[in-house]
Amino acid sequence: MKRSTQVFTVSALAAALAACGGSGSDSSGQTGTVSMGLTDAPTMDLSSVNVAFNAIRLKPVDGPWQEFSLEEVGIIDLLTLQGGVTEPLITDEEVPAGEYEEIRLIVDTEQSWVTKESDGDAHYTLAVPSGEQSGLKLKGSFIVAADTSQSFTIDFDVRKSIVNPQGKALADYMLKPVLRLVNNLEVGQLTGEVDYATILQARNEDPEQLDCSPQYEGAVYVYQGEIEEPVDLNVEREGLNPLMVIPVTEQEDGSLHEWTAAFLTEGTYTISYSCQLDDNETDDEIEFEGTQTLDVIAGETTVAAPIPLQL
Repeated sequence: MKRSTQVFTVSALAAALAACGGSGSDSSGQTGTVSMGLTDAPTMDLSSVNVAFNAIRLKPVDGPWQEFSLEEVGIIDLLTLQGGVTEPLITDEEVPAGEYEEIRLIVDTEQSWVTKESDGDAHYTLAVPSGEQSGLKLKGSFIVAADTSQSFTIDFDVRKSIVNPQGKALADYMLKPVLRLVNNLEVGQLTGEVDYATILQARNEDPEQLDCSPQYEGAVYVYQGEIEEPVDLNVEREGLNPLMVIPVTEQEDGSLHEWTAAFLTEGTYTISYSCQLDDNETDDEIEFEGTQTLDVIAGETTVAAPIPLQL
């Protein structure tokens, strides 16, 4: 399997992915080629999320399903697909030109599992409701223009998709997929650095601030648009939520930590950093710092100011 690092991004699934003309399904027999890749907006609680993909199906508005085997792709650890890394699913496959309305990813539940950092190599079962029958569904419009080659990326947001069910459940963890589709020509990315050592020391010395969570170096929260005050992630909450939560990683020289938010459509975003752990199913009391508003331009990388901000 060949993984690639590219500057792609995430857009609202409902948005039309216009690409070089074309409207509606083409009945003249014309075709185009399409490529689909998979990426992940990062999670923090698990050390691996392994999903076995069997097939991908594409549904033209006015035509039958187009299905392609993913047997060679096999089992993918979604947590390896972060910071702009993608896993090709299909490459330059010929399909009818025209408008498409849905994508489905068929998975093998019995071959899918997760692991936790604290439990080493122990496997926990992962239930994917209807994953083997109707598959994981992405509803929304995109265009495959005639006589062109177009590439899209599916963002599988693991942090928002994995829940830990209480009581009786089909498995140890449940997958309620949050999927988004993006046109690879319409995206950019954000990147930056965090001085975690300075933040850790300052919080330890200031009784008015929350301490950083033990053995956790923090994450950068990314929000669409300009917002007044950042909030934690809670998939059960209606209203404002971060678009993605990016764990920071230590640089090779150990001096600073870095982060990259890939797969962002062109527009304005707010970012902020927290070093407290965040449960994705509850409202958590966490503190933010380094909040700033940035513009993303398609095909470019926007560099944020280092955190903590120099005032």
